[in-house]
Amino acid sequence: MIFLRSALFQILFYSVTLVYMIILSPVMLLPQRWGWWILPFWMNTMLFLMRWVVGLKVEFRGKENIIEGGCIVAMKHQSAWETVTLAQFFRRPTFILKRELQWIPIFGWYTAKFGQIPINRGKRSEALAAMMEAARKAVQSGRQIMIFPEGTRRPVGAEPKYKYGIAHLYKDLECPVLPVALNAGVYWPRASFLVYPGTVIVEFLPLIQPGLPVDEFLALIAEKIETASNRLIEEARQATPKPPIFAKLESADQA
Repeated sequence: MIFLRSALFQILFYSVTLVYMIILSPVMLLPQRWGWWILPFWMNTMLFLMRWVVGLKVEFRGKENIIEGGCIVAMKHQSAWETVTLAQFFRRPTFILKRELQWIPIFGWYTAKFGQIPINRGKRSEALAAMMEAARKAVQSGRQIMIFPEGTRRPVGAEPKYKYGIAHLYKDLECPVLPVALNAGVYWPRASFLVYPGTVIVEFLPLIQPGLPVDEFLALIAEKIETASNRLIEEARQATPKPPIFAKLESADQA
């Protein structure tokens, strides 16, 4: 049953997304400010599909910590789930993404239209400078920089690997950072076709204000996000029924 429900969800996920992108493409001809409603509209559709097709619900905590205006939103990255749900809480979110994503037909047009920041990972120094300049302009205009500090999805239970990119942004932009913890990888594991029922918990943590030394900031944000995410994972472990990923983790620990 999990396989069939996951298959139906995956089919609907991609087909609905494609239909939305095509039908709503006339927004490309309009001023950018007239199109921001598309993102929460699409994201809420995805949440609806997750809930009613695979039984995956969501609980948001700490929404009082979300601020208006320019900031950095630093999110734990365990799953595809957070890439398609969390930006709805921000008025003009700006993702830092791989340059290759802008080459995807239609999807890439949307990322360019709405000022997302591409980065060329093959030219690290040049890419960092270009990213900083684009991010600075975005924050100064009141936008929110959405970033995954570990750079890529990390499996539940894996050792965290926070990269210095988030610290460089923090030092250069001199704006508040909103840490975000979650346990989405329990229910939609990294690189998994299967999506399991349950309740994803997302927690928006208290802001980290600018002004800390870079190394202190990096240690602090890693500690905040990891501590909270581990707590949320433990909540999922205590859920009934227990998500299947924990049986795999327990088997790996015994091996």
